[in-house]
Amino acid sequence: MTDNSLPRSAPEAQGISSAAVLAFLDAVASQDLELHSLMLLRHGQVVAEGWWHPYAADVPHVLFSLTKSFTSTACGFAVAEGRLTVDDRVVSFFPDLLPKRVSKNLAAMRVRDLLTMTTGHTVEPVPDRSRGGWTRAFLAAPVKRKPGTHFLYNSQASNVVAAIVEQLTGERLVDYLRPRLFEPLGIPTPRWDLTPDGVCIGGWGLFLRTEDIARFGQTLLQGGVWQGRQVIPAAWVAEATARQAPNGADPASDWAQGYGYQFWRCRHNAFRGDGAFGQYCVVMPEQDMVLAITSGVGNMQAVLDLVWEHILPAAEPAPQPADPAAEQELRERLAGLALPILSGLPTPPLAAQVSARRYALPENADGLRALTFDFGGAQPVVTLQDATQAYPVTVGAGAWAFGVAPATMGLTLPVAAAGAWIAEDTYQVHFCFHGAPFSRTMTCRFDGDAAIVDARLNVSFGPLEQPQMVGQAA
Repeated sequence: MTDNSLPRSAPEAQGISSAAVLAFLDAVASQDLELHSLMLLRHGQVVAEGWWHPYAADVPHVLFSLTKSFTSTACGFAVAEGRLTVDDRVVSFFPDLLPKRVSKNLAAMRVRDLLTMTTGHTVEPVPDRSRGGWTRAFLAAPVKRKPGTHFLYNSQASNVVAAIVEQLTGERLVDYLRPRLFEPLGIPTPRWDLTPDGVCIGGWGLFLRTEDIARFGQTLLQGGVWQGRQVIPAAWVAEATARQAPNGADPASDWAQGYGYQFWRCRHNAFRGDGAFGQYCVVMPEQDMVLAITSGVGNMQAVLDLVWEHILPAAEPAPQPADPAAEQELRERLAGLALPILSGLPTPPLAAQVSARRYALPENADGLRALTFDFGGAQPVVTLQDATQAYPVTVGAGAWAFGVAPATMGLTLPVAAAGAWIAEDTYQVHFCFHGAPFSRTMTCRFDGDAAIVDARLNVSFGPLEQPQMVGQAA
């Protein structure tokens, strides 16, 4: 694998004003949008890049549904190699997994319908955990509408695309894409989570660095060409990123501008892949621009609104006069990006009394059995105990400390932690899972032999506020 790092340039040299990027950052901050990274490319040059510490350039970030665009690309390679066509019937690939009665609509469903989220389902199928469970459940779900006529966002359709490609190639998607996409683009072998059947999850599960996302976007912008080589078939790029299916009529929504083959159409003739809580690969062909963003936001439209307001109109056709002061300000701003750090009171006398006490926890959704705080060392240590092991997490004071923690949201992730006493009897810890959108703020009030624990997530597929737990000292 070669090092295909993107070239860097001052924004003005590529027709972008540093002031416009600063305005975008100001707007993100004023709306309290939790971005984790951004990389802006103009004419193939990186003109702005930054990571909100503790997020970092070399730590892959989970993509969630942005994974779908890579699944689509794998399908595109298989089509170009003559392994299938988008008009092949889905049932033809899984004769052993079909329900006893194959409905007319199921029989008519094509690969194209999987790719465009027009399978005919009115409710997304729910996978089960049995052998072949994910695909079997998809095929068993009622197909109430004629395929190709009704858009329903459907991650299970993406998972079936992955299963088809893996069946035809005899390789996992991550291995199939390695020589075709990842190695040519200089992307190290990524992590790609698997279904219970050992298939790469087609609808989510891929982890990449921000620059990897940007390289992918730049290749799409160039019609599948990377550094002079046709990497992704040009016909597939054109077809996959075009409007293949209608998905709404709201002119102000970037989720209602049409859908391609696992790509969204956007306003302003742009297109994108995206994932839950703000993982974006936005391609703006008219501006010759690509924007890669990772984040932990609940309002994904708000981020795109700011892109259209500040970044897109800043793209001028010719280089702009150098603006050393604005360029310097932008460099310093980008270099200093960071999530807020907890601050609080001096360590109270209570810290010595509760230090090293083990608090047994009631049954909870995270599977935590016990919690211990140790305030006796140079830095506090919070130990989280689940059913199998203990995870001691060092907690920084006024800075992030790095470690590992039990799985969160089903993901095993690195963690950065910072904490502070916010009252004489209350200690608060911010756990940032910096390979994902998630962070958890845990507030623990000590009352005699009890530790009363409240927790809140920044983003979640469920409630943000977690049920209160009352731990009891042994």
